[in-house]
Formats: sequence, C-alpha cells, structure tokens
Amino acid sequence: MEKEPNFFALIIGTEILNRRREDKHFDFLSTELLKRGYKLKGSFVIEDDPSLIIQTLKFLASIPKSVIFSFGGIGSTPDDHTRKCAAVALRDGMLIEHTKAADIIKKNLGERAYPYPIKMAQLPKRAKLLHNPVNNMPAFYLDDRYFFMPGFPQMSHPMVEWILDNIFPEGGKKRYRRTLQALCRESQLIDVMESLPKDIELSSLPKLYSDGPRVSISLSGTNKQEVERYFQKFIDKLQKENISYSVLKE
Repeated sequence: MEKEPNFFALIIGTEILNRRREDKHFDFLSTELLKRGYKLKGSFVIEDDPSLIIQTLKFLASIPKSVIFSFGGIGSTPDDHTRKCAAVALRDGMLIEHTKAADIIKKNLGERAYPYPIKMAQLPKRAKLLHNPVNNMPAFYLDDRYFFMPGFPQMSHPMVEWILDNIFPEGGKKRYRRTLQALCRESQLIDVMESLPKDIELSSLPKLYSDGPRVSISLSGTNKQEVERYFQKFIDKLQKENISYSVLKE
C-alpha cells in the first residue's frame, strides 16, 4: 500500500458501557497492531443502538484507507443489530442468506439451528466468512476492510490474528521511539513541541507530585535519525535551563 491503513476498533455492547462486562478488545487489538508495525487510529465503544451503529460505520468508512474491526452484535438475539447495520451502512440495506454460512450452522447444530441460530447466516451482500475457532459459528467481513466479529474475545481475537496475518501481512513501517521524564512543567517545553514536524508523533504526559511537577515526553516516527534529532532538542532545552531529567529505556 502507498499509505498505511487507518485501523479503527468499533466495540459494540451496552453491557460494556454499563460496566456489566469489561472490554478486552482495545488492549489486544492495539498490541497486535503494534507488533506488526501498525497503530490503532481510534477506538469507539457504543451502545447496541441501530442508528448509532449505522452512523458510526458510515463515518469510519468515509475515512480514506479505513479498516474497521467491529466486535459484538452479530448473533441471533433481538439485541444483535450489527449484521443489519453493516448492510445498511456499507451495502444496499438488504440481508441475504449466505449459503456457506447456513451450511456451517446447520452442520454444527442440526435441528437446533432453527428458528434462531440460522439467522446468523443472514449477511450483507458479497460477505466473506471468518472462521470461529470456538464453536464454528462464522463471523464475516466486507471488501477486505470491514471485519465483524463476536463480542467474545476467545472467538474474535484469533480472527484478528488471522486477518492481520493474511490480509495485512506486509506490516507497517518500523517505528522508533525515545522517551524522557523531566522535573518541570509541560508548559516549559511547548516551544520545542511546536517545532516538531507532522511525521513525528508527540506524547506529552504531565504529572503533579507532592515534590513538584514532572512531564513525560515521548517521540515516535519511522525515521530514526529524525526522531533522534528532535529528541535531542528537548535534551538541549532541559540542559540549557538546568532542569533535571532522565532518558527512559524503550
């Protein structure tokens, strides 16, 4: 790809927002992306609300080179809206029976596939299947960009690994990071922050302790020499103003 994909997590579940269940997807997805030289562009946790799901999908799909990892809402219960919402947001709004998905469900459940589990075979047009390593009930994806998986981590996380290994196997560009902690206020380093180019990612984390303020400065980029050069600017500023600091190991 000329430009790396913009990866997004869409975590659908009222039970996460009302604290009945703890989210496990953000940490896993962001870690797996970083292992491969990618990064997560954004993460959204939303209710099982059809209009909200549709609008969020449309928004994320409108972003150039967006890739959506959606977790939750693809089952057969009344609160599972994601299959229909994906059809509305990304296709023509229609769900059709995916023959292979229906065959898998019937093979695994027999008569118990009816009347409800078989509904999971109703998918947007031109959907492809994702294997479920736990119970074989398939998930699905569209256009090699939009991936819809169960909310259960033990099912969806192996799917994420398969997607990254098979659909995005080239990996991203290697990123370099340098981090320091200084015994000063964040505002004392803003002039150096403002000198950074767009391709240098800045993270500035201020903290206030009983013995005074501290700030953690972290720079990241794909050009090692450039990262080092701008990192040195922070060190030069700290040394010039006689501010104590420590460089952290990555």
